[in-house]
Amino acid sequence: MRKLLVLVASLSVLFFSACTSAKTGTAKSGLEGTKVNTYLVGEYQDKASVKAKLEAAGFSVLADYPSVKKGSTLVFTNDAIKAEAAKPGRAFAATVCRVFVDDKAKMISFTNPVYFGKAFMQDEYNHEVFGGALEKINATFPGLKASPDQLDFDALAGYHFMMGMPYYQDQDVLGKPNPTTADAVAKAMNYKKGKAVIFELKLSDTTTLLGYDLGKRTKKFVKKIGRQNAALLPWTVAIENGQAKALNAKYYIAISYPLLDMGGFMGIATVPGAITKDLEKAFKK
Repeated sequence: MRKLLVLVASLSVLFFSACTSAKTGTAKSGLEGTKVNTYLVGEYQDKASVKAKLEAAGFSVLADYPSVKKGSTLVFTNDAIKAEAAKPGRAFAATVCRVFVDDKAKMISFTNPVYFGKAFMQDEYNHEVFGGALEKINATFPGLKASPDQLDFDALAGYHFMMGMPYYQDQDVLGKPNPTTADAVAKAMNYKKGKAVIFELKLSDTTTLLGYDLGKRTKKFVKKIGRQNAALLPWTVAIENGQAKALNAKYYIAISYPLLDMGGFMGIATVPGAITKDLEKAFKK
């Protein structure tokens, strides 16, 4: 019996750490043909403790965002992830590391950087970077458990909810192109005196990622379909070569809530459009 328990524990560690011996780019990750969980859930710790541990582990905390009532999302990253996200079309990968601190349910829930890294980097996925971040999270917060949310690793790069629904590359274009990325960032900062911008992360001379606060009414959809996955907020806007874009809401909600069925989607049918309208306001002129 003891040998069986040791074997199970070993498999769990392998599931989470996922063979970081893989090389860069399209090299094998060790996860081909397996399922990958969306979140890592652990016992409650307050925000201050979580933030301190993340920073001690070498991560930079970009934002402390009240994603739901009595719950906050800490968005964090590191230099290796930012370098990957600086590649053309990959800015959203900069914030694949998030943790939802739920003061109500008394739990913490980390986004799995392997899951979202593969989804957002696709054929450019570098397991040494994203698997390495996952290992560091597990080492810093021992005892994290896999959430029931999961998808096939092989399907993450080409994920869409169903036929006719958007893929990663079907992003929302927010307004007309600006002469430079700096001009577009300035436009976002001028809207509501910059109050909608949660954080600004410069990835290169031509690419900046903004954390963005959706309207109070719009972001209530998280409470309706599951506060436990509130780490998807704040939304992000990628500005590359002067053009602002956002992940299509139907895509981002679906990949963040892989257990959500068609009935659940119908219950928030107006939300994707409302999100797009919220984001467009800052880039209209």
